Amino acid sequence: MRIGQLLGTGRSADVYELDEQWVLRRYRVGLDATREMPVMSYLSASGYPVPRLGPLPVSAGPGDLILQRLTGPTMLESLISGELGGDEGSAMLAALLADLHTVPARLSADPEDRILHLDLHPGNVMLTADGPVVIDWSNTEEGPPALDRAMTALILAQVAVDPRVPEAAGARALLDPLMPLLAANDGIPARHLAAAAARRAANPTMSPAEVALIGEASDLVAALSG
Repeated sequence: MRIGQLLGTGRSADVYELDEQWVLRRYRVGLDATREMPVMSYLSASGYPVPRLGPLPVSAGPGDLILQRLTGPTMLESLISGELGGDEGSAMLAALLADLHTVPARLSADPEDRILHLDLHPGNVMLTADGPVVIDWSNTEEGPPALDRAMTALILAQVAVDPRVPEAAGARALLDPLMPLLAANDGIPARHLAAAAARRAANPTMSPAEVALIGEASDLVAALSG
């Protein structure tokens, strides 16, 4: 496997060019990517927009994934540039969550459980010529859809209440129209918001300053859930 230039980097993984069709996503912190593969294959077979998986070479490590090379900006980049407005972005996020939660759980015997992304925010949506594609399934689990909605809302709220970041106003402009759309899909019960907050607080990639904002962000989501 010949690895090309670094294309992007996140909190825990880097993405490298392989060729015009494929990229290598490699974890930096010893995480295992193999649990994501069957979930992404299952979602792809169900018609949900995820990157195609490529064959792993023998030399690949447990933190490696070969993924379809996607062309286009992230939703976050489009929101920042103004090419995508807050109302349009919130409608897209709500639709991606709602569509995901129509897919039955792959393993759970609970008929109410669904596939959850648990990190579905504008930075994890690629806007391709064929439509939005959801990336980074490292946090995926099966469970109640309300937990997924709570995580998305809380992530946006953490940015919205952070006075240090220039994206705060944009995050609030996305969150405000998103909340009524999530309410139309059964909303965010308090117990699921509390569970999302606990998960965010336990996230090892978050800084102490980010963790300190979780309480205020939770209060904002609760207020907007009204």
